[in-house]
Amino acid sequence: MKAHVRWLDGMAFESESGSGHRLTVDGPPDLGGQGRGPRPMELMLQGLGTCSAVDVVYILERGRHAVTGCEVDIEASRAETPPKVFTAIHLHFRISGHALKDAAVERAVKLSAEKYCSASIMLAKACTVTHSHEVVAAPGTGDGLSP
Repeated sequence: MKAHVRWLDGMAFESESGSGHRLTVDGPPDLGGQGRGPRPMELMLQGLGTCSAVDVVYILERGRHAVTGCEVDIEASRAETPPKVFTAIHLHFRISGHALKDAAVERAVKLSAEKYCSASIMLAKACTVTHSHEVVAAPGTGDGLSP
């Protein structure tokens, strides 16, 4: 994998992924950031959330579960003093689908956390990473849930 980062001005940078996608990243206001893009540590959380979400959806779909939605809320605590590393991260998955079983979602989240999500496994070496989930009704299907 490769990436390239180029300073724009102030504390704003353009980051380009090896696959050619560009993103403006900006530093925090106390360092002169002007809100022109996400902060670097926010990107780490977003990367973690999407890495794990890709795994969960892929695992469920491979198991022939009818997934219609996946959302992940991520909350993190950081050290008070520099380096302000993450000390704890929690991911909460909300998965919707047709006749989706809680046990299947629980298994997918666990497999992602313990075996497949490189971001989660890497960060867990530096801080506490926890996961929770809920199965919600698929839109327009009434309940749509199975125990």
